[in-house]
Amino acid sequence: MRKIQMVDLKSQYARIKDVVNDSIQDVLETTAFVNGPKVHEFQKNLEQYLNVKHVIPCANGTDALQIAMMGLGLKPGDEVITTDFTFAATVEVIALLQLTPVLVDVEPDTFNIDVNAIKNAITPNTKAIVPVHLFGQCANMEAIMEVAKANNLYVIEDNAQAIGANYTYKDGTKVKAGTIGDVAATSFFPSKNLGCYGDGGAIFTNNDELAHTIRGIVNHGMYERYHHDVVGVNSRLDAIQAAVLGAKLPNLDGYNKARIAAANKYDAAFKDEKHITIPFRNGAEDNHVFHQYTLKVTGVDRDALVKFLNENDIPCGVYYPIPLHKQKAYADARYNEADFEVTNQLVKEVISLPMHTELDDDQIEYITDKVKSFINA
Repeated sequence: MRKIQMVDLKSQYARIKDVVNDSIQDVLETTAFVNGPKVHEFQKNLEQYLNVKHVIPCANGTDALQIAMMGLGLKPGDEVITTDFTFAATVEVIALLQLTPVLVDVEPDTFNIDVNAIKNAITPNTKAIVPVHLFGQCANMEAIMEVAKANNLYVIEDNAQAIGANYTYKDGTKVKAGTIGDVAATSFFPSKNLGCYGDGGAIFTNNDELAHTIRGIVNHGMYERYHHDVVGVNSRLDAIQAAVLGAKLPNLDGYNKARIAAANKYDAAFKDEKHITIPFRNGAEDNHVFHQYTLKVTGVDRDALVKFLNENDIPCGVYYPIPLHKQKAYADARYNEADFEVTNQLVKEVISLPMHTELDDDQIEYITDKVKSFINA
């Protein structure tokens, strides 16, 4: 059996080595390293894949979130509602822009932001909602958009973990995650479902005016060289990373199908285990593309399970061990612990198992056997 990796990028690269190498070589030979043809080609192809009018590449996913908020013209003191159970980048950019983060609880099954909690958190100062499509599963965007419309709020999708996922409306219509709100941000960090070989990110929108503003922001506020029309930043996707992403994009649906297939095998192995809750899938299978495969374990010592798996050469992760409202940087006297019942429980119970495109049956059998042996000891 091959060594088990949390994310096996080496084996994935081996499958596409020639295409990736040729694409990178094109960049080296043209020396168009910044805003070159590979960047524009990837941008257009991703627009077509997502069926979105505008993709604006940038340097990383955190920048993408920050630039999206800058493009919307949010002002210091404006309140932005987002989830308590996610990576810190989501709230980090809110604080960096001197906006006011308002953290709310999540659903106990999907782990995504709770729509009722959003409603209860809205004040006259609320200007935006940032749903995170956590672990690869779309948040309840139809309901979120209804709340946003009723309260004249922007919606900024954090799509860093769910690129390629489909969201299915009640009427059966399907759209890609990241194309529903006013604007969306994604990350191309190497471990993502569509990852480059360094840092990278992008912003998506169907709003022509907003896209124009954002294109200036990512490039020092310039639309014409040395003419700075808006306050901007330096956040551009370099051409070598675009070359890698361009080589991988045609494989994205296949990558996501491989992740779903691996998740199905995990599910089958764990379905009868009373101490394990397998990931909930809200709707069609392709609504969840399994950036992470995250279990809830109850009645057992989660941290001891982590230690046991590591001792048996099985990497695993706890995403996330501390709620954002308890992080020193984001703690606030406004928060009431009773409002975070689900998140406070999840951080004690969740564990993420290896999940990537190269998992094979022997590896999955070994992982699941070891988990069950610990659970039932």
